[in-house]
Amino acid sequence: MARRSKPGGRLPDKGRPLMGRAVNTRPVQPRFLIVCEGKKTEPNYFRSFRVNAKVEVVGLGDNTLSLVRQTCELMRQDDYAQVWCVFDRNSFPAEQFNAALDLARQNHIRVAYSNEAFELWYLLHFDYCNTAVSRSQYCDMLAHRLGFLYRKNDLNMYDRLVERQPTAIENARRLLDFYGEAHNPECDNPCTTVHQLVQELNRYIR
Repeated sequence: MARRSKPGGRLPDKGRPLMGRAVNTRPVQPRFLIVCEGKKTEPNYFRSFRVNAKVEVVGLGDNTLSLVRQTCELMRQDDYAQVWCVFDRNSFPAEQFNAALDLARQNHIRVAYSNEAFELWYLLHFDYCNTAVSRSQYCDMLAHRLGFLYRKNDLNMYDRLVERQPTAIENARRLLDFYGEAHNPECDNPCTTVHQLVQELNRYIR
């Protein structure tokens, strides 16, 4: 009698389930859209965060209300977990600043604003400051604390300041608390909400 040939493959053991192809269980990375008023200072800073998230930073070089309008257009082009606008109070009319905040709120856009300038956030890494000063004074104060001339387009500001970041967050919170329930973003100088965006990014730090 002819021998029955053995099957080429190995049969699975009885009772052992067949193993399918491994499923990719890696969590989906959240997506951030951060639209900045400045073209260099703010984008350079936020692009330096090393996070397990997809962060798209856009520097439009536009003013408050126009910036929020353009952000509304950009956010419709894709799905984002969080959308942020970053802008300064500067010398823009109060009506324009408030209209930008209102438009952002209506479109579920979060705002990291600074009154008067983004450099306030940098300065809070060193000192608590509740006295209004000009942008040029911020730059001079930063140069004194950094030990070298502050440049707005510095690519390394995040790395220079990151060890002091907890101090900056605490000082920014304290500054908002200083104004209490009567807090008015257009008038309260200095104040900033940049720390709120920083805290959201820090949730995904690698």
